Amino acid sequence: MAAMIPSPIRAARPDDADALSLLDHATWSTRHAVTPRPQPPFDPFFDADHRPEDYLVADLGAGPVGYIRLGFPTRLACNRHVRQIQGLAVAEEARGRGLARALLRAACDEARRRGATRLTLRVLGHNAPARALYASEGFAVEGVLPGEFLLDGAYVDDVFMGRSLTT
Repeated sequence: MAAMIPSPIRAARPDDADALSLLDHATWSTRHAVTPRPQPPFDPFFDADHRPEDYLVADLGAGPVGYIRLGFPTRLACNRHVRQIQGLAVAEEARGRGLARALLRAACDEARRRGATRLTLRVLGHNAPARALYASEGFAVEGVLPGEFLLDGAYVDDVFMGRSLTT
């Protein structure tokens, strides 16, 4: 019988904050970010709205090289059955190893474990690699806000995608 390869995906820990902050700043791009480029001094990575338990990280043994954040799309009780991916990043040097896909699958599993029946996300229209990944994992485009953001002098669509977690 073949030996099991341990998963590189784990829950985030409070001591991951510095590494995740560095990763977040290193991967910032208008391909996926609508906020201005962060400038020092940087806000803490974890705070009241972004807690370690909201994150799964990809760790190849020397600390986080990727993360995905799960949150609620609203504070309304009537949609507590929905979770939303509110961030996904993989370090440049760790790309091409399937870590984004592994993080996405782990997020689906974790959302189910937390009682969610649906998972949603928002992605910029010009981020073709991310859109292709999401589509290959069962996410469908459910809405588009045309020209919602002006980034680098061009209008960019905000694409809403979602999938069921019950099938």
